[in-house]
Amino acid sequence: MPWAARRRFLILLIIGAVIAAFLSVVLIATISKAPSCTDGIQNQNEAGIDCGGPCSYLCTAQNQPPTVLYTQALEYGGGRTDIIASIENKNTTAAAKNVPYRITLYGKGQALIQEVTGTVDLPPGVSVPVYVPQIFSGKQAVIGAFLNVATSSVQWFSMTPNQRNVPLVSNTFQGGTLGAPRVQAVLTNPTVTSFSNVRMIVIVHNKNGDVIAASQTVVPSIPAQGQATATFTWSAAFSATPAAIEVVPIIPLPDR
Repeated sequence: MPWAARRRFLILLIIGAVIAAFLSVVLIATISKAPSCTDGIQNQNEAGIDCGGPCSYLCTAQNQPPTVLYTQALEYGGGRTDIIASIENKNTTAAAKNVPYRITLYGKGQALIQEVTGTVDLPPGVSVPVYVPQIFSGKQAVIGAFLNVATSSVQWFSMTPNQRNVPLVSNTFQGGTLGAPRVQAVLTNPTVTSFSNVRMIVIVHNKNGDVIAASQTVVPSIPAQGQATATFTWSAAFSATPAAIEVVPIIPLPDR
């Protein structure tokens, strides 16, 4: 082979080797991805698939599922129904954000009237009220309601109660008139940071512990180490004599 031809062949061989090496690097990088918490594989010392270990979310099997304590339909006439429910998170070191739920309203003969969906945050070791006002069912009377939590969609993460800052509720007082009841409560902010637009839910029980009324309001501001008052009103009398009143601040969990 003439020298010029051998030289061209050698140059082409070198270029081919460089291209082959480059393609090999690209192929290896594409196929061999670094382990992560979103790769659908139990690796890197994870306790389950993409959970536990170095991952931010805990494994569902390692935590107790949320428990629905009750779901109560409160009818106010004119086809309007309010729903009040309570969901308990028994896990004292785990919380979940934006947990999906579905509320189903039933009429006579278990006839389906309406379904309402939403999300709720579940702080560690507490029961959280879910209040959905002014659901209109038309002329159909609501006989019962059921709240279901999509437990398969719950993403637990590590959190303890002392990691949350919430207002303290005290001096709950019932006033107003028989036909227009009123409840007030004092909110104290023990932290050095103010709270803004705090959603408050009130639940009124009779002597048997049944829910006879519920409402909500928004407190615009609770200053740092200061106080504010939450006021709830109704335009109709309670269906029974109140025996216990719960006032619960709803403070969103931090974003993940």
